[in-house]
Amino acid sequence: MRRTTTVHAVTTVGIDMGKNTLHMIGLDSRGAIVLREKVARGRITSRLANLPSCLIGIEAGMATHYVARELAALGHEVKQVPPAYSKPFRQGHKNDFRDAHAVAEAVQRPTTRFVPAKTNEQLDLQALHRVRSRLVSERTAVINQIRGFLLERGIIVRQGLRFLRQTLPDILAKRTDVLSPRMVRIVADLASDWRQLDERIETVTDEIETLAKSDNSCRRVMTVPGIGPIISSAMVAAIGSGAAFARGRDFSAWIGLVPKQMSTGDRTILGRISKRGNGYLRMLFMQAARVILLRPASWPKHGFGVWLARAAQRLHPNVLAAALANKLARIAWTVLAQERSYEARITKAAA
Repeated sequence: MRRTTTVHAVTTVGIDMGKNTLHMIGLDSRGAIVLREKVARGRITSRLANLPSCLIGIEAGMATHYVARELAALGHEVKQVPPAYSKPFRQGHKNDFRDAHAVAEAVQRPTTRFVPAKTNEQLDLQALHRVRSRLVSERTAVINQIRGFLLERGIIVRQGLRFLRQTLPDILAKRTDVLSPRMVRIVADLASDWRQLDERIETVTDEIETLAKSDNSCRRVMTVPGIGPIISSAMVAAIGSGAAFARGRDFSAWIGLVPKQMSTGDRTILGRISKRGNGYLRMLFMQAARVILLRPASWPKHGFGVWLARAAQRLHPNVLAAALANKLARIAWTVLAQERSYEARITKAAA
């Protein structure tokens, strides 16, 4: 009697994204591998067009939003899996097919936290933030280089970007006793680069602020204390309406502002913040928290003023800043997800 082999349909596909090629692993309802292919990036849509609707997991990375939208238009359920969630499912040493298999396993798990899908408008706004962040980093590098060259000649300039900008022309004109003509030219060229970067940063910042002020979601988030156009637009660009998170704590955990938990037996120890997820948003919320902490006179006007005053008496300034950033992130998510402005509830103790 001839033995027949039953071919099961693909129910889940894991895709490992590459620059020019993609590696796919397809699983059936039993979890067995029934598809294993390497496909050119431009042919992924046509290859999956004839596949029955299934769950597709894509390892999140560059250009994955475009591929996800193309596959979703074919009727598939597409989810983007962060590498941190697929890594535990990798079997053996790393290669592209094993990465794809790990993504296929991770996308089926209910505890996996997926990357929210972004619209073209969100991607445009995110691109502006990335350009601005790069320009700011370049400006910081130029300023540090100027300070380093001056320090090598025994010229110490006190901290502060504004003070260096004001005193640099006088230093170049009057300190020729320690600055050679060549070094004067080098520092002057760096100062010119600094001015050009200032202009570009201002242009990009103005565009971001204009977009933020014209967007209803951004305007609502800007009602939260310490949050302006930069933070609100970065948040909307990253998570849209916030629907990907069930509560504010989940969003705060996603940007790494919740403490690590170490448990043993009946003991639970809270450590430092996890610093996982979106580091750019985490940095912005930390900056907002530090600005609020510099203005204690305004604390009573905030709904969390009493909590902040009490926390300031017992927490280290850095711990306090992280705790406040965590609270601001939760409040911002609530305002965004519930589509309402922030209203401070002033208690009698605060008043």
